[in-house]
Order: sequence, then structure tokens, then C-alpha cells
Amino acid sequence: MTLFLAMLLDAAMGEPKWLWSRVPHPAVLMGRLIALADQHLNTGSFRLLRGVATMTALALAALALGALLSCLGPVAEILIAAILLAQKSLVQHVQAVADALRLSVGDGRRAVAMIVGRDTAQMDAPAVSRAAIESAAENLSDGVIAPAFWFLIGGLPGLLLYKITNTADSMIGHRTPRHEQFGWAAARFDDLLNLIPARLTALLIAATHHVLTDWPAIRTEARQHRSPNAGWPEAAMARALNVALSGPRAYHGQMRAYPWVHPSGSRTPGPLQIDAAVAALWRAWGLTLGAAFAIGAAQLLACWVF
Repeated sequence: MTLFLAMLLDAAMGEPKWLWSRVPHPAVLMGRLIALADQHLNTGSFRLLRGVATMTALALAALALGALLSCLGPVAEILIAAILLAQKSLVQHVQAVADALRLSVGDGRRAVAMIVGRDTAQMDAPAVSRAAIESAAENLSDGVIAPAFWFLIGGLPGLLLYKITNTADSMIGHRTPRHEQFGWAAARFDDLLNLIPARLTALLIAATHHVLTDWPAIRTEARQHRSPNAGWPEAAMARALNVALSGPRAYHGQMRAYPWVHPSGSRTPGPLQIDAAVAALWRAWGLTLGAAFAIGAAQLLACWVF
């Protein structure tokens, strides 16, 4: 029942500002550690090997810390898992874009800039909406389903392994001159750890929106995505909401002609479609919560019987 209770606690509490304004969030600490490694090790020759060694050390440290924290008992496990899940904070950030967009496009741009890495200065309202919906789909996988999956598989060691890897990928796993070699291991390991959760997230979205019959199309469009994993929840969300996602967008002042996902869907989404994406997040979360309860109950029953 540990995952079930952690999910409930995260949904109820989220990330309280009174706490994280006083002490650094674990994700912040992970980021500082990775930034330190990037600063001191991503230099000179053999950057690929240095990156592999760095990711290996981070992974082993996460596993060891997770095993140590597990010794504190189930209450500590529930609290730590709840802190490292991100359902409520994701919902709040995505909903904030819809609320801001209802005020003005400029407000919407500023809100969506908090959750996406693309250029936002020239976005119109549909582009802001697409960015928010895509972020909702991708971060449902990265911030909720994948952490829950690896916690279920490996307890706190599995959860911390996933979080340090995902954080490293977000910081150094980029195809830039500085990070293409040093961040290669982080990016590839993150791809591996998200392989199952991304597809599971797509399945959850499709199952809760009666679009499982569109699975062949979801699979095809997911494979056209620039990411081996992010395309799955995005393609499922596009079908669930009947909106066209992805498409051309700018990064660092350069337009990139990415293909449309579900191109026959609406290309002019707005705040209502973002609201629907938020509802989709809760539907997928609810189904996951039910599965966590069923698994936990089965485990308790097995312990009682045997």
C-alpha cells in the first residue's frame, strides 16, 4: 500500500511552499550535484567516458541512498515517495497556463515559459495551448507514472535511480557541443528507464478516454517523434483531446519543422483544451491509483496467507 498512500499524499499536499522555501527540495539537491559534475568533469579529453563514469557513479549513489533510506521504515518511504512524485504540482503548472491565457496571450506565454524549453515570445494562443498540453502529457510520464513504476519495481532505490537519471538527462542530456558527449550516457539511460513507463502512460490516457481503438495510429505517430519515448503520451493525448500537437516551433531562435501529431485534430486549441488535458491527468492518475491499491492489497493478502 506504500505507493497508494504516497500518491494520495502527493495529490493532497503537492509541493508546499512553506517547506521548500526553507529547505532545498531533493530534486534541487540532485541538480546541484549534477551541475557540479558538469562543471568539473565535462572538460578536456575523453568527455564520453567521463560522462559514462559520472552517470554510473550517480546511479550507484542513488541506489545506495535509496537502500539506506528504506531502512527508516514504511512511513519514511511514503513521505519520500510522495515528495518525488509530481501529480499535483504538474496539474497546478498546466492549469496556470489556461488561467493565464484567459487573461491575455502575453500572460499565457509567461506561464507556459515556466514549463517548456522552447521559445515562447512569438507564440499565439494555439501555440501556447499546444505547448501546455504537450508538457502535460510528457510530464505525466516523467513526473508521475515513471517514478511510480520504478518505485513499485525497486522501492526507494528504484525511485531515486530514476529521479537522478531523469534530472541528469534534463540538465546534460542535450545534443549541444558542450553536452553531446558528456551527457550521452544520461540521455541513453533515461531513454531506457522511460521505455515502459512512456508506453504505459499512453495506454492510461487512451484507456481513460475511449481511444484504445486508435492505438495503431498512436503507435505510428509516437515513432515519428524526435524522442523515442515522449511521443507516446503526446500521441495518446492528441487523440484523447482531438487536437493536433507538436508541429513547427522555435528553439533558441531557430525554427524546427517537427511533424504534426494527429494532424487531423484541431490546430486552434485554447484554454478549454488545456482544461481537458488537466482532467486527463487526473483520469490517468486515478486509474494508476486504483492499480496501486489493487497491487498493494494483493501483496497484503499474500503476506497474510503465506
